[in-house]
Amino acid sequence: MTGVTLQNAIKRYGDVQVIHGIDLEVDDGEFCVFVGPSGCGKSTLLRMIAGLEDTTEGAINIGARDVTKADPSERGVAMVFQTYALYPHMTVEQNMGFGLKMNGVPKAEINQKVKAASDILKLDPYLKRKPANLSGGQRQRVAIGRAIVRGPEVFLFDEPLSNLDAELRVEMRVEIARLHKEIGATMIYVTHDQVEAMTLADKIVVLRSGRIEQVGAPLDLYRDPDNKFVAGFIGSPAMNFLKGKVLNGAVSVPALGRSVEVTANLPSEGAEVILGIRPEHIDVQQQTGGLTADLSEALGGVSYLHLATHSDERIIAEERGDDRAREGDTVDISFEPRRAMVFDAQTEARIR
Repeated sequence: MTGVTLQNAIKRYGDVQVIHGIDLEVDDGEFCVFVGPSGCGKSTLLRMIAGLEDTTEGAINIGARDVTKADPSERGVAMVFQTYALYPHMTVEQNMGFGLKMNGVPKAEINQKVKAASDILKLDPYLKRKPANLSGGQRQRVAIGRAIVRGPEVFLFDEPLSNLDAELRVEMRVEIARLHKEIGATMIYVTHDQVEAMTLADKIVVLRSGRIEQVGAPLDLYRDPDNKFVAGFIGSPAMNFLKGKVLNGAVSVPALGRSVEVTANLPSEGAEVILGIRPEHIDVQQQTGGLTADLSEALGGVSYLHLATHSDERIIAEERGDDRAREGDTVDISFEPRRAMVFDAQTEARIR
C-alpha cells in the first residue's frame, strides 16, 4: 500500500474556482476523512484523487508516482460510491469479479480474489444472490468487496453510508473500521457526518469553501480547534457560542448576565470576542439563576437541556444522572475556566 500527496491542488470550472490550493499528505495505511458542510468541495477533491475530475493546477502523487494527468484506471485506486452501482442481473459473485473479468484476469484468479474478499466481508451466504435480494447494508458490502478484489493501493469512499438507515450506518461503520484494521490499506473517506469522521479517522481534514481549515487527529480537533468553524463542526451537539467583550480581565457575556473567567490570553480591554463551551462541559444548577429551560431532550442515559438566555442566544447543556432539570425550570450554569474557548469576533480565530 502507499500514501497520497496533494501539492497546491486547484480545481476550476471555467472562471469559478472550487478547490483553492490544497496541500495534504495522507500516510501509507492511514484512514483519512474529509469532512465539511455540503458544497465545501470534499467530494470534488476525492474525485480529483480518483481521476474522475481533472486537476486544473498542482500535483497529485500516489506513492512515488505523479498521477495528476493519469487515467483513473492507471492510478491504483478503487472508489466506493454513495450509490451501490451494482448490476441487477448479476449475482454478488459476478458483480464482485466483473471488473477483473473485463481486464482479462483468468477465471481461477478471479474466483480466488472474490473468495478472499467474501471471507473478509462475510458475504459467503450471499454469493449466488442478486442485488434485489439483499439489504442496503449487504449491497454496500458487495460494493466494497468489488473494490477489494481489484487490489488497489488506495481506497476512496464517497459518502458510502448516507443511503442507509441509522442502525445500518452504525453496523457498516464497524465493518469499515474492521476492514481497515484487517487489510491495512490507505483509505480516504468523504462524509458530512462528523460522528462517522470521529469514529473512523486516524486523520480528519476539515474543509470549508474549497480550503482546508484544519487537519489533525479526531480528539486533537475536538480538544484544540484552531477557529470557531472547526470548533462548531466537530462535536455533537455543537459547541455553544456566546457573544462577549473583554472587561477587567474577564469575558463579559450578556447572555449569562455576568462575566466569565477564562484561561485564554485575552486581547485588549473592550475587544469583542466569542465564548465557546461544549454542552458536556456545562454544570446545571437548579432552582437558581435566570436561565429558563424550555426543552429537554431525554435520550436515556443523557438529556440535552435547551436554555433561553438573557439575550437572543441559546445554550444546550448535557445532563446525566437521575436529578435532571425539566422544562420550565429556572436554572443557572457553570463550567471550569479551562473548558471555555475564546474566539476573535471578527476573524473567528482561536485566542489561546
